[in-house]
Amino acid sequence: MYERFYELRERPFALSPDPDYLYPSRVHREALDYLRYGLESHAGFVVITGEIGSGKTTLLQTLLRGLDSQTTVGRIVNTMLDPRELLETIMIDFGLDPTGKSKPLILRDLSQYLVDQRLAGRMVLLVIDEAQNLSLGALEELRMLSNLETEKSKLLQIVMVGQPSLREKLNAPELEQLRQRITVSYHLTPLDADETFNYINHRLRRAATSAPLEFPRAATDVIHTRSRGVPRIVNVICDAALVFGYAEERRAVDLALVQDVLGELEVTGVLPPMGATNMTERAPSVAPAATERAAPAVAAAVPLQQPVAEPRAAVPLRQDAGVRNALLDQREQTLHQRERELAEQRRILAEEYRLLRARSSAPATAGIAGAPRGVRVHVQPALRMPDDRPESVWQRIKRIMLGGTSPAME
Repeated sequence: MYERFYELRERPFALSPDPDYLYPSRVHREALDYLRYGLESHAGFVVITGEIGSGKTTLLQTLLRGLDSQTTVGRIVNTMLDPRELLETIMIDFGLDPTGKSKPLILRDLSQYLVDQRLAGRMVLLVIDEAQNLSLGALEELRMLSNLETEKSKLLQIVMVGQPSLREKLNAPELEQLRQRITVSYHLTPLDADETFNYINHRLRRAATSAPLEFPRAATDVIHTRSRGVPRIVNVICDAALVFGYAEERRAVDLALVQDVLGELEVTGVLPPMGATNMTERAPSVAPAATERAAPAVAAAVPLQQPVAEPRAAVPLRQDAGVRNALLDQREQTLHQRERELAEQRRILAEEYRLLRARSSAPATAGIAGAPRGVRVHVQPALRMPDDRPESVWQRIKRIMLGGTSPAME
């Protein structure tokens, strides 16, 4: 939609997790270090938590991308499973068939698979995303799987990633034995104001095809306050700002535009009203672990007093979302039609230019059909058109080649 207008290779604030756009903030660098330590040390459970949209999945994909070929990875993203279904899902993800097998046979086959992988010199990693949805029974089943080990190390490395409620669930008295096996735990906190500024412009630089667009600090501070530093909400606001800027043909994004965007997102329900967005306190850390990091609490966001901007004549600020989309579609169609007309104009001019070159290369005293043999006929040269006459073909060609447009297209 707006990529060509802002000279971007792709949308820099897409909501799908993309390791290429990971901004190495302090907390994300530390989380990656903790994850790598847990894998390299063949520790027990590794737990990573964070608010919705804090970048957990992007962080996880960055980690997996950096693993060597000697690591076998199983990943579970649908965690609304009972203990038996969890075991079957793990089997399927590792390429094993649990069909028609009893639980003892499933555990036997899985254990044999892990032993074979270790004998082949491979490490087996099980990653469970959205782990907060696992029942207490399923979490206890994971603890039992962690008992599969050699004399020196675990046969199965387990990483659990989830929302803060996962930490609350792990604090249940029934999971005391599981808590004791968590050796690495980290909680992702939101970005601060400086990191939000750097995060936004880092993604713009990554997507730029020429001199990158930059959001000014005044605009990013407003975005930080409204998003509370949560990367996914930052992406929603910034993507909307680029859409609004494109619709209004504004090459730069400033504070006034961002404030208009926030108002529109609240009116359409994409963002809740400012007074209804209080940041919840971070959940307490899981029981003490060897390398656990405590997560500080984050204060509630301060409501922003936004000045009322005057409506623009081109695009009303409070128009219905459907009307805005229709305007954007119409603009796209107009641009495509103009490109087709320009292409046809250049094709016609190129053909006229070719014919004129062919004529000019013929001798000026060439014979004319019907003239007596041996008689040379003088051809009168074309008269120069006065300045007030219509534009000649040569003039049109010269202007097109220099990047101009036809008067008919203006």
